[in-house]
Amino acid sequence: MTHESDTDADEPTVDDSTVRADGGAAGADDVALDPWGSSTVSDYRKLFEEFGIEQFDEVLDEVPDPHYLMRRGVIFGHRDYRAVARAMRNDEPWAALSGFMPTGDPHIGHKMVFDEIIWHQQQGGDAYALIADLEAHSARGLSWDEIDEHTRNYVLSLLALGFDPEESDLYRQSTNREVQDLAFELGIEANFSEFQAIYGFDGETDVSHMESVVTQMADILYPQLDEPKPTVIPVGPDQDPHMRFARDLATRMRFFKVTDAFASFELTDTERELVAVAYDHREEYAEEPDRPRCGEAGEWLADYETSAEDARESAVAKLENAGKEPIRPRVRVLDRNATDEAFEALVEAIDGEKRRYEAHVDAFDLDHAEAEELAREIEVDHGGYGFQPPSSIYHRFMTGLTGGKMSSSIPASHISLLDDPEEGYDKVRSATTGGRETAEEQREKGGKADECPVYELYAYLLAGDDDEFAKEVYDECVGGERLCGGCKEQAAELMEEFLEDHQEKREEWEEKLDDLDFEFDSPRKRTSGD
Repeated sequence: MTHESDTDADEPTVDDSTVRADGGAAGADDVALDPWGSSTVSDYRKLFEEFGIEQFDEVLDEVPDPHYLMRRGVIFGHRDYRAVARAMRNDEPWAALSGFMPTGDPHIGHKMVFDEIIWHQQQGGDAYALIADLEAHSARGLSWDEIDEHTRNYVLSLLALGFDPEESDLYRQSTNREVQDLAFELGIEANFSEFQAIYGFDGETDVSHMESVVTQMADILYPQLDEPKPTVIPVGPDQDPHMRFARDLATRMRFFKVTDAFASFELTDTERELVAVAYDHREEYAEEPDRPRCGEAGEWLADYETSAEDARESAVAKLENAGKEPIRPRVRVLDRNATDEAFEALVEAIDGEKRRYEAHVDAFDLDHAEAEELAREIEVDHGGYGFQPPSSIYHRFMTGLTGGKMSSSIPASHISLLDDPEEGYDKVRSATTGGRETAEEQREKGGKADECPVYELYAYLLAGDDDEFAKEVYDECVGGERLCGGCKEQAAELMEEFLEDHQEKREEWEEKLDDLDFEFDSPRKRTSGD
């Protein structure tokens, strides 16, 4: 879900107008997303095709004052972020949440997620940050003493980077009873076959590991406990299975489902699209175009050319069975999990013409959005959650300084936020680059910034909010003006300055930790045998 793990990254690239990251390498292997592994996404474009992640470019113009990670394409994809951007623009309630599994030191790859949460907080969102200690204990086997040590370091770095604890909810899974109670309720809607299909769990999987997944679902929906609102979860693409599962569970927990309908019978989504086409062409076949009959629409649809042949045949059969029943567009509100009192209240609250059935009610004078709002209002008033499906944004992984994976288990591959500034300087100076074999060749052909971990440091971190500086570094590299030695020296100095500043701020916060409403010493270790 929200819990950043150590994994690889693709290289950034730049277009002519701004600093960007590439869509990935052609001919890459099939995408495999593993929330607990070290999955590599060699071709980010496949995520759009295989998993339905949308390109962030398409929503960028709707975001007020977008973060530089958005502008540069480091944040490359999203699910339903428009709902968050709309709330942001209209000064309506919305939230952002992310979590961190404390399995090692926080490093510069984690900083991206820290920055995303902090930026959303600064834009006016309700900010939530959590330590996924239950997941670390169950999925990674860390002791509570180890978890507590890492937890302190994660929290210190989050605060040092600008997270405001006074205007947020900062918690750890193991001490948040509301999250645990919500996880229990969500577990009623989950089943083992889904864990198998989504995560590959089998008969050897620990029960606690499965419980930690449901707890992550509760984390994702936790910001909506007080009121339903758009909520964004910044994640790497390896966490997308969690997001899809959370969106499914949010829907299953709802009292009502709102759909569009045309007659008394039910249609699948594809059938509904075809019947809508038939309704739009009613002038061609209906004896009374203002009152087209289902049978007439079925005859017309039987000759309609579509690639969805099975759906057309089933829609035609339903229309023909309905015979002379008129086709009339309406909004249908289905009873999914509602109490009798909630369903009665919904029927009563619908104004205008309506038709009640045993398990749904059709409204002829409401549009879809109005029906959604009314159904959610009735649900919340009668003890339901009214969850909105959570949104997500996806960032690219950073390449390790050695050119492979950025991993906490490979010290030379990453820069820890706890590294001595001089050590950070030395790691950058020793980093792999995308330079040519000789300075002459570099001047002639230009460097390969798109394949350079050092350039990533500029684009993802060192250039900060200065797009012109990041683009200057790129243009000078690919134009042959910038050689690797000088480029690494500049990056190393900037990294040293960043670490000095960050650790000074960590020390300042260290003195104020006792004032935080946060349990750094887990009560669980007193009963776990640690």
